[in-house]
Amino acid sequence: REPRLRFSPFSRDAADRREVKRSRAQPVLYSARRPMIRLDNIHKAFGSKQVLTGFSLEVQEGDIAVILGYSGTGKSVAIKHIVGLLEPDQGTVWVDGREVPKLSRRELYELRGRIGYVFQFAALFDSLTVGENVAMGLRKQGQLNEDEIQARVHEALELVDLPDAADLMPSDLSGGMRKRVGIARAIALRPKYLLYDEPTTGLDPVTAAVIDDLMLRMKQQLGVTSIIITHDLRTAWGIGTRIAMLYDGKVRQCGTPDEIRNTADPVVRQFIEGRPVLEASQAAHR
Repeated sequence: REPRLRFSPFSRDAADRREVKRSRAQPVLYSARRPMIRLDNIHKAFGSKQVLTGFSLEVQEGDIAVILGYSGTGKSVAIKHIVGLLEPDQGTVWVDGREVPKLSRRELYELRGRIGYVFQFAALFDSLTVGENVAMGLRKQGQLNEDEIQARVHEALELVDLPDAADLMPSDLSGGMRKRVGIARAIALRPKYLLYDEPTTGLDPVTAAVIDDLMLRMKQQLGVTSIIITHDLRTAWGIGTRIAMLYDGKVRQCGTPDEIRNTADPVVRQFIEGRPVLEASQAAHR
């Protein structure tokens, strides 16, 4: 049984409730498809190591955008620019029509309140209970009283199918449960966007499928736009609406799952067939 999305009096105003209701009724239909997140010609280096060399990507409203690529190619670096954790050496980033590198500290904090970030290994604090971990962002915002925070925590845990986990410690959880708590912490803020960094890494195939289903439900029930960083092709084919292949610091190809699956590009073809980086590098110069 999928948990129901419930609203308490403090959760959203009437307009927001109507918007989420529309998203639930029509989870994949949007009346005004437009780029909500845009990265333009991003270059980023760390010392002498050039990581991004002209990375560009548009994410449309309602997308589940997947960024694929070999390990260490800069996928996580790319999405950190969206929340202002990194600033580009060249190029710029737009979210909701606002240029992220030019935002003031207060404006950047407000932006981060609309973006939920799910870290690769959940990044839970082992000394805090599950409920305290989920409540962290809410307490940092300082906008809700304690009763309201507890209601949000309960709602978020129910949405990820962990309604009775608030008093558990992270050490009591399996890997898949930790991932779900990480998602609960992100959605407790009621974000407009969700960024997932390698959400199925280290999980067995059955648990990974559960996480994939949960990410899809977050779009259907909350109406969020998502970006998923992964090298897991099953996740990409199963829930992605747009897929971008990152290679050599830039997007090598972007398209629908069918377009990427049937690509003739030699580098993308070798990645989806599981061939090594060396072969891909040779193919790139053919």
